[in-house]
Order: sequence, then structure tokens, then C-alpha cells
Amino acid sequence: MNIFRCIVLVAGLILATTVFAADGLITMKSQRSAPETMDRLEEIVKERGLKVFARIDHAAGAASVGKELRPTEVIIFGNPQGGTPFMECAQSAGIDLPLKALVWEDESGQVWLGYNDPVYLGERHGVGQCPVIENLGKALAGIAQAAVTP
Repeated sequence: MNIFRCIVLVAGLILATTVFAADGLITMKSQRSAPETMDRLEEIVKERGLKVFARIDHAAGAASVGKELRPTEVIIFGNPQGGTPFMECAQSAGIDLPLKALVWEDESGQVWLGYNDPVYLGERHGVGQCPVIENLGKALAGIAQAAVTP
């Protein structure tokens, strides 16, 4: 195989693993169904003392207007102990708070959990060195990992 074909193959493999990648979105494959993933995510969020502000079922919304959408749900959660320090660094971060996570099923039946990377959010608001970003990132990663793993 020539070098050009190798490069094309590697590029194709990279693209195939980042199909759902959007700027600042961290995604994880779930080993659970979409409803089980979201239910587990909500349970973990509450166990960790965070408040669930809303759980939005986009598939149900689509059905209400006669459309069909694979399972797609957003949960909005947080608490002032994490959000306030972030907004002290940049009040504009309030547009991205409370935190959100999305659970969806793709066309092949694979379930995904995605959330905004706090590092990306910090950079978006010009406060990449805000001290709370690292802790938010660790907390979100732990919550997400627990939700997708049986």
C-alpha cells in the first residue's frame, strides 16, 4: 500500500471516531439504552448533591408535532457552588450554565452521552485559567463515566 493510501485510511479512521465531535463537546459511548443512560445520569447528579432544573425529551417534542426523532434528551443541572465561581471569572459564562448533558441514540442504535467541556467554555468566555474549570471538568467526567458504564 502506498503512503497516500495509508494517509487516506488513517484520516478516514480519525473521522469515523469523531463523527459526533462538535467544538467543545465531549462524547462518550454508553453501554446502556438511551432511557437507562439518562435515568442513571439523573440519579448520579442527584446523588452528588446537584439540582436537576429540567429534563427535556426532544423525541417527545418531535412526536407532538407529528415528527419522528430517535431518543434524544437533555438534562440541565448544577449548583451555585460550582457555577458562581465560574461566573465570577466571567459573568457571560451564565449563558452556558447551569450545566447540560445530552443523551442520544444514533442511526446505528449506538447511545451517546455528550456534555460541554468546561475548558472550552472557559476559553469561549476568555477565562481559560479560571480555577473552577479543572474541578468542573473532573466532576463532569466522573458523572458521565458512571452514567454510561453498567
